[in-house]
Amino acid sequence: MAVASPTRTLRPLPELDYYDSRSMLLPIPITPLEAWNLMTAEPGPLMRLAFRGRDAISSLFGVKRIGGFSGRRRETVCVGDRLDFFLVEYSAPDMLILTERDRHLDVMICLSTSDRQIAVTASVVTHNAFGRIYMLPVGLAHRLIVGNDLRRLKRELEKIVAVSTNGRIPGA
Repeated sequence: MAVASPTRTLRPLPELDYYDSRSMLLPIPITPLEAWNLMTAEPGPLMRLAFRGRDAISSLFGVKRIGGFSGRRRETVCVGDRLDFFLVEYSAPDMLILTERDRHLDVMICLSTSDRQIAVTASVVTHNAFGRIYMLPVGLAHRLIVGNDLRRLKRELEKIVAVSTNGRIPGA
């Protein structure tokens, strides 16, 4: 049985308005930043559409546009850097903490690794009615998005393992 990776949240669990944590075993060990790069490398059309819809609706309520994931690969990050719309609040070989804070809600994404396990944890604290309403569809979508991102991450890593061990991708 896998041991859960250490993770961080905005506040203790009972004080959060939203919490979701997913973890899985990976075929090879990677850093949280490597995982981020692979998970956000190619945002699909549905993801781009979702971000455009989010920006169009939220901007009516004074929320800044975030634009979505650029797919830009980063080799290193430091505290204070931005990964797309997220602020890097902590960066270590085994943990990456990203936040976005505004007057409606605070969001923290914690990517943590330990051996061949990765955990992606989202925690949210809402500040007003708009933040609570916003999190209703976003909370549901987030679970689907992270599950899909983790499956894609595993597939990409399996391709890397296949290429490095026998020079070809299975099924190709």
